[in-house]
Amino acid sequence: MQHEAFRIEGEGRPGPWLVTCDHATNRVPEWVAGGSLGLPAADMARHIAFDPGALGLSRALGAALDSPVIYSDFSRLVIDPNRGEDDPTLVMRLYDGSVVPANRRIGQDGITERLDRLYRPYHGALERLAAAPSPSGPRAIVAIHSFTPCLRGRPPRPWHIGVLHSHLDSRLSSALLAELAFETDLCIGDNEPYSGHLPGDSIDRHALDHGRHNTLIELRNDLIETQSQQAAWAARLAPILSRALTRTQTETSHV
Repeated sequence: MQHEAFRIEGEGRPGPWLVTCDHATNRVPEWVAGGSLGLPAADMARHIAFDPGALGLSRALGAALDSPVIYSDFSRLVIDPNRGEDDPTLVMRLYDGSVVPANRRIGQDGITERLDRLYRPYHGALERLAAAPSPSGPRAIVAIHSFTPCLRGRPPRPWHIGVLHSHLDSRLSSALLAELAFETDLCIGDNEPYSGHLPGDSIDRHALDHGRHNTLIELRNDLIETQSQQAAWAARLAPILSRALTRTQTETSHV
């Protein structure tokens, strides 16, 4: 299924997961400033505009888990679907050293149009999928993101993979971290390179508010640049995620 704001793949897959990708593409719709935010192509190819590699990983992971995938189809610089509607960073005017010309003087009317045409349809579709159970029970949400190896003027980030989670519900993330501890060749971040709890973000909205099992995975984007890298990571992560979910469900049933 496709819409201006999002794409859905494998909606009928029976697996227990819902794979989400909030920052999948760097597309700027034509009706937004004529299809350009005024940034050079080099900036639109950076992590400030989307999460490089995350879409390919999400699609491959959804196939490996036999579970549906939903992803946004607009740049996070147009409007960020992983922010609450009242978050001051919902529409970024400056990001990692780059000024976003089309956003510098945007007013509330412009923000509302982006909310109505992009942000809200994406979240409406995500909630519909999250609320539809799999044959084996409620869906667990795994959100896929990628992070840049180094922000401008900051030290390099050593982690290969980060697991982000909220203190309000770390059940699945804790199980995932325990499974990843066996992957001795990886540098694993627990709520690194940043905290996983942001009020109003996608996990807060679609998982925490409903008691759904959830986790957020951040892959360093230089590790998932190619389709073959994305496929390899999906093949590696799928059984780890499955074991983590089984562990979480077993522990929850004993509480």
